[in-house]
Amino acid sequence: MSLHHLLFPILILAFSAASSLAATAKDQTLNTHQAEFFNPKLPPRILSSSNKFEGSSDIVDLRYHMGPVLSSSPINIYLIWYGSWSVSQKLLIKDFINSISPSATPSPSVSDWWKTVSLYTDQTGANVSRTVVIAKEHSDTGYSRGSHLTRLSVQQVIATAVEAAPFPVDHRNGIYLILTSQDVTVEDFCRAVCGFHYFTFPSMVGHTLPYAWIGNSGKQCPEVCAYPFAVPGYMGGGGPGSLAPPNGDVGLDGMISVIAHELAELSTNPLVNAWYAGEDPTAPTEIGDLCEGLYGTGGGGGYIGQVMRDQKRKTYNMYGNKGRKFMVQWIWSPVLKACAGPNALD
Repeated sequence: MSLHHLLFPILILAFSAASSLAATAKDQTLNTHQAEFFNPKLPPRILSSSNKFEGSSDIVDLRYHMGPVLSSSPINIYLIWYGSWSVSQKLLIKDFINSISPSATPSPSVSDWWKTVSLYTDQTGANVSRTVVIAKEHSDTGYSRGSHLTRLSVQQVIATAVEAAPFPVDHRNGIYLILTSQDVTVEDFCRAVCGFHYFTFPSMVGHTLPYAWIGNSGKQCPEVCAYPFAVPGYMGGGGPGSLAPPNGDVGLDGMISVIAHELAELSTNPLVNAWYAGEDPTAPTEIGDLCEGLYGTGGGGGYIGQVMRDQKRKTYNMYGNKGRKFMVQWIWSPVLKACAGPNALD
């Protein structure tokens, strides 16, 4: 969401008969030839209060506020790697981003997931673009703003990239995406946010540019920002365990779902005046917030929904390019008036 990707657990309301039936067993399974489907029940995140609701539009008042969406094609991602990143880490995240655009990837796919984002329109009827590309990359390996960033110094990182001229000023098509490595601390990270999006201030960057920041929580707070691949330590050995990440990296696999969340919201609400619920544009509830914690059909009451598990017990709910598997949260559909994802079973 803009300003805040809140860490509070989500009160998920079952929005179909199938949802309520699916929540009657702790671990329901259905074997297929390619994967096992199951709907695990997991302990809640550390923070226990919630102001989010998932379910029907009778509860959710998502409205259009006449602002722009990212309808020009392609959407250009200007990617800033802040801190220390390995080649394999970069490749995994880039493979996810490059999976968003239409492709021949088998369903359920990341591209299918983005179709829901592309259903959102502006006041002219123009849809969010289906095509997302990584336009340019910049590695800030020297930690130009130190190993601790504030919300304002995140904008200064963008300013440095623009001033140094690796990046153009792209008002119309651009998303400036700052990813911080696991040794970088960020204001409110782990305590209140896993990522956030907003737009840069002309006084800081010289231009108004939509941007998002997401951090790697692998060593700082995986039980908060890489959930459900890590669960709160207070559960000990007595409760349901965490799920195995599809690419073997708890921090990065958790980060990918947050990246997806922020890209979806930034594309539908880039200047915080387009698609959101609530009366306060400085703290809106957006299309990712409405479905946080939901990954498949039958989610609710602590169940994340029907997802897939391969022979190595790795958990995922959609496919990407190059044979990749990812676990990505659902988002709110303006057509269904409910949370939606490509792996829906009904």
